[in-house]
Amino acid sequence: MGAPARLAGLVLVASLAASACGRHAGPPPRLPGAFPPARAGEGRAIATSALALQGSPYRNAGTDPTGFDCSGLVQYVFAKHGVMLPRGVRQQYAAGDAVARNALAAGDLVFFTTVAPGASHVGIVVEEDWFVHAPSARGVVRLDRLGAPYWAQRYVGAKRVVGGRAESRK
Repeated sequence: MGAPARLAGLVLVASLAASACGRHAGPPPRLPGAFPPARAGEGRAIATSALALQGSPYRNAGTDPTGFDCSGLVQYVFAKHGVMLPRGVRQQYAAGDAVARNALAAGDLVFFTTVAPGASHVGIVVEEDWFVHAPSARGVVRLDRLGAPYWAQRYVGAKRVVGGRAESRK
C-alpha cells in the first residue's frame, strides 16, 4: 500500500475514533530519562489520536479540545497514552532521544523555529512526510507536510519519546 493510501486510512480511522508556541528564554533544561519504553505500535496510536483532533480550534495556551496551542496539543495527546511530557516547546525539545530526519516514525515530535530562535513550534509525525500540529495561522489543528517550503526551511530537529532509541538509516 502506498503512502497516500496509508495516510487516507489513518485519516479515516482517526475520523471514526472520534502557551502560544514560542517565546522561551534561556536554554532548555535537561530532563532525566523519565519516559518508559513504549509498547509496539504506540507511535501509530499516538499519531491516530492526534489526527482525531484535526479541526480543533487554536487557542493561545490551550491544552484541551476546546482549543490547543502546539505544545498543549502534544502534551494532551501523549498524556492520553500515559506519557507525561513537559508543557513548553523547549522543554519538550529537551525530552526523549534525537532522531534523524530520514528516520522519523509515527509519534515522533518534530520541531521548528518560528517566532524565536531555536525550537519554538512542535508537531507530531503521522507518517513519512506528514505531521499534525496546532498552528495559529489558520486557527485549527491540521495536517501538514514536513517537506512544504515553509516547514522545511524552519525544521530544527526531531525527538522520539516512545518506542526506544532513534537510529538513522543510511
